[in-house]
Parts: sequence; C-alpha cells; structure tokens
Amino acid sequence: MKPTESRTDDIDRALASMKAQIGSSRTDRQRKTRAWSAGRVIRAVLIAVISLVAPFLLLVKVAVAIHLEAGVGPWVALLAAALATTILLTVLTMVVSYRVRKRFAVSSFTFRSSGLLVVAYCFYSILFISGANVKSAEVAGTYRALHPLLRLSVATLVIADSDLVVTDAARTIDDYARMGLPANERSLHFEQNSGYVHAVDLRTVGRSDLRNTAVVSFFRLMGFHTLRHVGTADHLHVSLPVR
Repeated sequence: MKPTESRTDDIDRALASMKAQIGSSRTDRQRKTRAWSAGRVIRAVLIAVISLVAPFLLLVKVAVAIHLEAGVGPWVALLAAALATTILLTVLTMVVSYRVRKRFAVSSFTFRSSGLLVVAYCFYSILFISGANVKSAEVAGTYRALHPLLRLSVATLVIADSDLVVTDAARTIDDYARMGLPANERSLHFEQNSGYVHAVDLRTVGRSDLRNTAVVSFFRLMGFHTLRHVGTADHLHVSLPVR
C-alpha cells in the first residue's frame, strides 16, 4: 500500500470517528432535551393541580381548625377561612400574572373578585346539594340541619367525587324506632346545643376500597372524625366534634 493511500485511510477513519462522536453527542442532547421538556410538563401539571385543589382544602381546613381550636362559632370560623382563601387566590393570581407577563399585577379588583368568588362558593355549598348526592328526598329535607362546616366539606368533596351519596343526616327518636334500633341519646345525628346536627352518613356500598379510603382520608385531614359501620347497613359515619 502506498503511503498516500494509508494517510487517506487514516483521515477517513478519523472523520468517521468524529462524525460518530458528534452524532452521539447530538443524540444525548436531544434525549436530555426531551427529558427536560417532559419534566417541565409534569411540573406544570402538578403545579396546576395543586393550585386548583389548595384553595378548597384551605377553606375547609382553616374553618374547621378555627372552629374547634379557637372555640368560635361556625360563621366566624368560615369568615376567617374565606379571608385566608381569598388571600391565597390573590397570591396565585399574582404568580400566574408574573409567569405570563413577567410582572406582578395586583389590584384591589383582584382581591375583591377573589373574595366574591369564595363567598359565593361558601353560600352555594352550604345551602344546596344535588339530588344525585342524597339517598332520598327525606334525607335532602334534613340536610340543612347539618352543621355548616359539615355541609361545606361534603360539597367540596362532591367536586372531586361526584358519585358521593349522603344516606343519613338528622334523626329523631322515631327514626330509631322505625329502624328497629335502640335510640342513642348521645348520637350526633340529633340536634346538638349548637343548634345543628354534627354527623352525616355516606354511602360505601358499591364503591371501591380506594375511593372509600380517599373519602376517609379527606375528612380526617380536614379535622373530622370518621367511623366505618360494616354489615347490612355498611356506611361511613362522619362527625364534627362538639365543642
């Protein structure tokens, strides 16, 4: 082989090696770019979900905590929780504004709008419940006897679990007699000194263990007591402690 041909082969091999290295480097960069893009998407989705869920959880949690720990009435506790939620919504609006327009945009209009939205949600949640979420018209008729914070929590959970069904709310001595059960005078299904019923029963039959566990976790996280009654009348008993 001539020296010139040998040098040409060496150059060709060197060029091929360089191309392979460049191709490998480019592939690595593309792979890292795709992974980084996927990470950004996942992070954006998580932030969006948290931003949507957090105000509802904060509203219920703060209201229940203030009511039980500070010993104030349900309406004062709800007002304080509504204020906290309004502040959170305003902050979230500021963050979104900064992400989109690269500057913070805060105004009294934003705060007032957030406040009106929270107040409207509170009143709607406390006053209304869909017929699809109550066992019967009789149960629906006693629903407003429930403590306002119980109604607020049930309505909030219905947003995530539209199949949730209230099977029992307020009871009387006659109700126990009709069911063939001894009347429990300490039952929180009776009207308490607060003027409200402090317990509600939710359907568990026909629902997966995962969904029932999620419901229990929600109420416990919010500060309520839960008790699963099993047997022929399987249901979840949720109660708000009496101060």
